[in-house]
Amino acid sequence: MKFGKDFKKHKVPEWTEAYVDYNGLKHILHEIRSFRQSNPNLVRASSKRLSLKNFNSSSLHEADIDSHDDIENQVIAVHTVLQENSRKLYNTRLIVAPTEGEVNERNFFRKLDDELNKTNNFYKDKVEEMIREAASLKKQMETLVALRIKITNPSSHGSIPLKSVSSEISNLDPSKIIPPGKAESIGKVDRKPGGEMSCRSQQQPGSSGGADLSFQERHSDSHPVVDVLHRNNSTDGEITDEHETTNLDILDRIKIQNTYDSPMATIKGVFTDTREKGLSYNKEELKEVEERLKTAFIEFYQKLCLLKHYSFMNISAFSKILKKYDKITTRLVARSYMIIVDDSYLGSSDEVINLMARVEAVFIKNFLNSNRQEGMKLLRPKRKIERHRITFCSGFFSGCSVALVVAVILLVEDRKLMHIKSATLYIEIIFPLYGFFTFTVLHMLVYAANIYFWRRYKINYPFIFGFRQGTELGYREVFLLSSGLGVMALVTFLVHMHVKMDSDTQHYETYIELLPLGLIIVVLAIMFCPFNFMYRSSRFYLIKCVFRCVCAPLYKVTLPDFFLADQLTSQIQAIRNFEYYVCFYGGGRQLARRLTRCSDDEVYNAFYFVIAVVPYWFRFLQCVRRLFEERESVHVYNGLRYFTTIVAVVIRTAFEFRKKIVWKVLALLSSAVAAIANTYWDIVVDWGLLQRHSKNLFLRDKLIIPHKNVYFVAIVLDIFLRFAWLQLVLILDVHSLHGKTVSTIFSCLEILRRGLWNFFRLENEHLNNVGKFRAFKSVPLPFNYEDEDDNDDNEKDEKNE
Repeated sequence: MKFGKDFKKHKVPEWTEAYVDYNGLKHILHEIRSFRQSNPNLVRASSKRLSLKNFNSSSLHEADIDSHDDIENQVIAVHTVLQENSRKLYNTRLIVAPTEGEVNERNFFRKLDDELNKTNNFYKDKVEEMIREAASLKKQMETLVALRIKITNPSSHGSIPLKSVSSEISNLDPSKIIPPGKAESIGKVDRKPGGEMSCRSQQQPGSSGGADLSFQERHSDSHPVVDVLHRNNSTDGEITDEHETTNLDILDRIKIQNTYDSPMATIKGVFTDTREKGLSYNKEELKEVEERLKTAFIEFYQKLCLLKHYSFMNISAFSKILKKYDKITTRLVARSYMIIVDDSYLGSSDEVINLMARVEAVFIKNFLNSNRQEGMKLLRPKRKIERHRITFCSGFFSGCSVALVVAVILLVEDRKLMHIKSATLYIEIIFPLYGFFTFTVLHMLVYAANIYFWRRYKINYPFIFGFRQGTELGYREVFLLSSGLGVMALVTFLVHMHVKMDSDTQHYETYIELLPLGLIIVVLAIMFCPFNFMYRSSRFYLIKCVFRCVCAPLYKVTLPDFFLADQLTSQIQAIRNFEYYVCFYGGGRQLARRLTRCSDDEVYNAFYFVIAVVPYWFRFLQCVRRLFEERESVHVYNGLRYFTTIVAVVIRTAFEFRKKIVWKVLALLSSAVAAIANTYWDIVVDWGLLQRHSKNLFLRDKLIIPHKNVYFVAIVLDIFLRFAWLQLVLILDVHSLHGKTVSTIFSCLEILRRGLWNFFRLENEHLNNVGKFRAFKSVPLPFNYEDEDDNDDNEKDEKNE
């Protein structure tokens, strides 16, 4: 794989604009090559006129050049400007006689300097942010150690030696991240051929075995990118002093920050109106705090891994592009300029590698009882392995699905089932039982297509949804599950119809009617199976999100929660079919009685109303919860939108039962208002389009899809499919079977519209993260300090004044 493709593939999606513009530099090199090929005589004459007359040694700080090089063979001179914020600004001059052919070369080095300054500043900003976060984690760990001492020894007070507990928390002190005099020897980076980076290190104390401790981070199946080795903490002296102590009085000045992430915490928060609680000094509280800090350490370590990879990939990009320049111009500047890159903060800083080793030591000793193997399993980012058998099985099941669909069509045509009244009535009765699987499979296929296009356009959906790295499902896995479920449903339906319509097997009628119930029991059993097969982590993640939606607003609302609730609003018909299961198998023995009982049962009709409203009610309560937490007016408008939709659904359902002109007019008006509000919110708020002052007319400033027409087509389709629901009000008075068929078609169209919405909703969310360079999850820390609150209040007062 060429480096350009590899470089693009392994970028952190949210940091794309902060990377070296490798393609832009290559474009300038192509212009240089074209000029040299079209003007060979001018190029030869220019190469003979290399001169130093434009080089002012008093104003330029020249790079360190090997003493064996002839100064007259120098092509570039780089001077460094030290800015007020102690950051270096690099500026390169081309030491050649000015000719027309060197304009592109000067542009090349001007852009190269801009890219070096950009990546250097970005990397330094992020490292400084990590150092501040390390100091915060150190303070949190000191409090955790004090809390452990207090719980294990309630009579203790004052200062207790840290030696008595498992800590090493001083490793996170910013002043010890780079010991004086050791910066040159810690984690020195060697660039090797083949795109590999390694860091030399000694053995980590407290590790199992006597081998060097290292791990390799692979970002693709065939491209080893990073080798990180630990540094021996003893190289820079004792990390923890035997006489170092912790003051238990710190516990008197802290409170535990309440995230309201459980129903009881939410209820208590409503009545107490506080986000903090005092320490209770019990083991349950200690366990809760440890879990939250453990998650914070894992996330912090993965941030460091991304930063280290960012540094390596950009340095490699500078090296590769300079080699291309040397090859095209036959000049030797790569070595000289790479000395500048290596001396820059991007190439010489060792804070990240040093801090990674210290985080490993603190995490493993404090949370894993010095079990390094288990600790590194939690800390290392896990790469998901693509398996060929998944692709094979997906193709096999999809082929079987097509064959079974053809078989069902041939069976219906051969038996003339659509022309026999009894057969038509029977299909009408059992269709909702299999319709549930139809809608579910279609939604899964749409989601698989979403994942495919998210990956194609580098939309970081695992980060947005908060999937644990290495466990997220790709489009192949989702397609496998959907096609497998489709095969199960089609086989069951085909056997059901064949046995039912065959006169020789009529005595099996009672058992055949249980096939749909058995199928749904199998699906639910797989869904809730606790054993580690069939993507257990993803199944439990889905169950957790569904449970949080059902319990809204008692849980803190995250993006996966309201995203799933929005999916449920497009599955009203499937949820109603699930209700039909209960009525069908809870009715009498005769089919006609079952159908009559379901349509005439008041309880069934009441739940028919409720089920249509429930998904929108979940979203309404989630908006209330977010308004309670974030205090933003946008959640008021969003909640009113869902309330308007609830009113429209109720009136439309009432018209379905009472086909009167008054209900029809009310259904049309309410559905039109809800459709207008929802369409506006989809396009303007959720997708971020139709911005007035955008540089892309009627769109937004940043677009991921290169073809702008796609966005206009999506807008038109969303409007059309939103208002398609109005047709249901106009055609509900036709024959019942025809009405159900049309209702099913529009339900499928709504699922397709939701798939369209899914892509552009996540695209907009991804661009918001990109604009803020937000590539990490925000993990709230457990402890809150009173002195920090006082400082924050003072700062607010000063701003107000």
